[in-house]
Amino acid sequence: MFFERPDAGETAVLVHVDFQDEREREDPGEFLELVRSAGAESATLLSGSRHRPDSRTFIGSGKVEELREALSIHGAELVIFNHALSPSQERNLERVLKCRVLDRTGLILDIFAQRARTHEGKLQVELAQLEYMSTRLIRGWTHLERQKGGIGLRGPGETQLETDRRLLRARIKAIHKRLDKVRSQRSQNRRARARAEIPSVSLVGYTNAGKSTLFNALTESKVYTADQLFATLDPTLRRLEIGDVGPVVLADTVGFIRHLPHKLVEAFRATLQEAAEATLLVHVIDAADPDRDLNVTQVEGVLDEIGALDVPMLKVMNKIDLLDSAPRIERDGHGRPEAVWLSAQKGRGLDLLAQALSECLANDVIDFPLVLSPEQGRLRAGLHELDAVREEGFDEEGMIRLGIRLPRRDFLQLMARLGERAEDYLPPELCERPVWEE
Repeated sequence: MFFERPDAGETAVLVHVDFQDEREREDPGEFLELVRSAGAESATLLSGSRHRPDSRTFIGSGKVEELREALSIHGAELVIFNHALSPSQERNLERVLKCRVLDRTGLILDIFAQRARTHEGKLQVELAQLEYMSTRLIRGWTHLERQKGGIGLRGPGETQLETDRRLLRARIKAIHKRLDKVRSQRSQNRRARARAEIPSVSLVGYTNAGKSTLFNALTESKVYTADQLFATLDPTLRRLEIGDVGPVVLADTVGFIRHLPHKLVEAFRATLQEAAEATLLVHVIDAADPDRDLNVTQVEGVLDEIGALDVPMLKVMNKIDLLDSAPRIERDGHGRPEAVWLSAQKGRGLDLLAQALSECLANDVIDFPLVLSPEQGRLRAGLHELDAVREEGFDEEGMIRLGIRLPRRDFLQLMARLGERAEDYLPPELCERPVWEE
């Protein structure tokens, strides 16, 4: 009487279409990685080219027949498209092929559902899934579609569908409320770090660029890493000590991908907010990827969407072991670190990254000679406690001559604690904030 969708299988026939419009094109290699990351087994890849998608089936009747034959030959129970399908296109294809059809967005959502570990991550995935499903509810109730009116054509279809939609809306509203609490808690944590003047560094980059491997190498953590797309989904925060800066909060974030569905960006806004409000972004780039320039453009597009493109950024060109390249720091015309070439997996160039982070974050480090009298022993002791004394000596008059280097904020806090005026000790050129930070 009606089409009943079978349970999803693991063997899939893949479909990729090349369009003339470069903006609509997807990468078939990345598509295969997505399928592998989802745990599906690729039976075959059916490819073709079109000027524009077919309104009913996306690929046209000829390709649909070719797809039906491929399903029969390989005994596959699932078709995955490397494109976003409309609900009607999915429904039409499922009706003809008698198997489950999944588009690119649904595939990414499935991977996200597998990777989510924290309560927040699971909520965000569920929100994205529900909003995705809300336009596809009708597929399970085609036998109740009797909305045209007339004798014998009326039925409970609208009631059932409206019930489902109402339940979905209620659940979506509840998740939004819970995520608002998460956002509020994260915001409070960020404000607390800001009050303590602890810089935050967020690792961002295209998926599978090596962010988590670098995160583990820097923090000696054991964050899950794998040669898969979206191996990291939940944000992870760790404390990291940086020379001349002190404690820093390092955040590992979800990887970006080409044509990331807007609903996913919306759903993960609480997570991505760590990047938007970071002191510094470390953009990890797979230096060996032939599409690295395109990937960089995609990442910058998402950063722009979440309002993080104005945050200071340091690029990390990772996986130089695949290029047989040497670790190095690239600098701009002012001598500021612009990019660090390294291999996170091999541990090569990590010292250069630490140096670059120190230079980028220690915008307000003061370095100057200081002369103290013997009566100012408390100030001398406080500077030693902060490990700020680089050299020390005494002149003929018994005055203490120090060479000190420390973050301005630490010096100001020490002065306030001792009831002293910082201006009485700082050279005139250091009383103003440095040009570097401006």
